[in-house]
Amino acid sequence: MLGAIIGDIVGSRFEFGEAPKPDFEFYTDECSFTDDTICTIAIADAIMNNKSYRDALLEWCRRYPEPMGGYGGRFYRWINSDDPQPYGSYGNGAAMRVSPVAWLFNDYDDVKEQALLTAEPTHNHPEGLKGAECIATLCYWLRTTRINRDEVESKMEKLWGYTVPPLKDIYRIGQQGHFDGTCMETVPWAVRCFLESQNFEDAIRKAVLADGDTDTKANITGALAEAFYVIPPEIAARSFSYLPVDMLDIVLQYYDVIGTTLF
Repeated sequence: MLGAIIGDIVGSRFEFGEAPKPDFEFYTDECSFTDDTICTIAIADAIMNNKSYRDALLEWCRRYPEPMGGYGGRFYRWINSDDPQPYGSYGNGAAMRVSPVAWLFNDYDDVKEQALLTAEPTHNHPEGLKGAECIATLCYWLRTTRINRDEVESKMEKLWGYTVPPLKDIYRIGQQGHFDGTCMETVPWAVRCFLESQNFEDAIRKAVLADGDTDTKANITGALAEAFYVIPPEIAARSFSYLPVDMLDIVLQYYDVIGTTLF
């Protein structure tokens, strides 16, 4: 989960701002958490504290109604509806919030089932559901070493029908100003950034340099990278400075539950 949050924070300042440069500073005062972190926290809270995914998402998003970059239009209306119902989204939000599932469940079938349940309150289009299942499953497989990194691309194509494009093509499209807002684009693009990385920080940097939806792409890449690499303690510690106390409480509870020491 922290890998996803770090990716969100680092990518936040580029989503609607100036295009990132190869030597960009990792953290600055212009960085912030966005809706990606809020929704990721909500999913973890729901699992650990016996809430429905729908109720936790509504609780946390209503608690933070104006995050950096705001919410997508349809999701914003869902948050503020008197009777929020699924609206068939295939946006990349389904994949960006799912990472806690891969760590808080230890059975493969449970991971797949819960991933779908995290998407269903809003992103119940088949492509939204598929994106959530794919990222949760890959994170689970990587963190439990059920597959190695060389198998990721073939598994994505066989199980979910994703083609993972070369990094040079992703960068070219990003440089043309394209904004990858769907699971069909962001999921395979984020996976490629992870596959081409050398370490955790490098994975986040590659995702941000792909431009477009930088915070969400880096969020998903960060989730995968955390499942494969060790997050450097100084990077983890710095991310905490961007989070309010109630979010930090959930993060600390989460790492206590999974039995991982951050520092």
